[in-house]
Amino acid sequence: MEKVTSADGTTIAYDRLGSGPSVILVGGALCDRNALRPLADALASQYDVVTYDRRGRGDSGDTAPYSVQHEVEDIAAVLEAVGGTAAIYGHSSGAGLAAIACNTLPFTKVVLHEPPYGPDDVDPSDDGEQVLERIREGRNQEAVELFLLMTGMPKQEALQVAAIPGLADLAPTLAYDFAVMGHGLDQGGTPVALLRTITQETLVLAGTATAPFMIDAAHRIVKLLPNATFTELPDQHHAVPPEALAPVVADFLRR
Repeated sequence: MEKVTSADGTTIAYDRLGSGPSVILVGGALCDRNALRPLADALASQYDVVTYDRRGRGDSGDTAPYSVQHEVEDIAAVLEAVGGTAAIYGHSSGAGLAAIACNTLPFTKVVLHEPPYGPDDVDPSDDGEQVLERIREGRNQEAVELFLLMTGMPKQEALQVAAIPGLADLAPTLAYDFAVMGHGLDQGGTPVALLRTITQETLVLAGTATAPFMIDAAHRIVKLLPNATFTELPDQHHAVPPEALAPVVADFLRR
C-alpha cells in the first residue's frame, strides 16, 4: 500500500500491480480498493494497474465537507503519483466519477462500466432520499439493504449482502455516490452536457443480464459521447468475473 495527499489534505491509499502502461481503476458504491483487486490481478501481466480507496473507505481518510470536486482531486493526486499518464476504468458509480474526472484530467482512454444513470423521464432529485434518511438515523444496514434493492438486487440476496460484516460501516459513503451520479444533471437522469465534452476514446460496457435500466443507460450515453464504442458482456450481471472482463478491457486499452 502507498499513500498520497489530496488537495484538501486527505490521505488517499492506493496499490500498484504489474508493469506497463498505467490504468487507474475506480470502484463503485460500498467498495474499497480490494473490490477491484481481481480485475487488477488479471490485468497486471500487461499493465501497471492502480486501485485506490475512495475517500471515506478502506485506508483512505475523509475530510468534511464532502464535494464531488474533492473526489476528482483525489484521482488527480493518484494520477500524479503514478507518473501523470494513465487510462481510467470506472465501475458503477465509479464510472460516473471517472466520467467527471476525465473532463479535467488528461486520461489517455476511458472505460465506463455500467454507470447507473437513471431514466431521463424520471426526476432524479429524490433519488436515494430514503437511503440517506436511514443513514442519518443511524440505520446503516437498512440503508445498505434499501440501496441494493434500488440497484435491482433480489430481496433475499440484498438481505444477505447487507449483513456482511463491515459493509454497513461504508453506508455513509452512499451519500457520496448519490452526489457523483447527480453531478451535472440538468433535467432527467443523464448528464448530457458533461458526457458530450469527453473527448477521449471511450469504451462503454454493460452485461446482457444486468439491471435493464443500466443497459438502457449504456445505450443512451454511447450516443452522447463523441468518441465511444459499446460492448456487450454476454450473460453478465453488474459484477463481472475478471476472466470475462479483463480481456475486453485489455483489448481496448492496447488498441
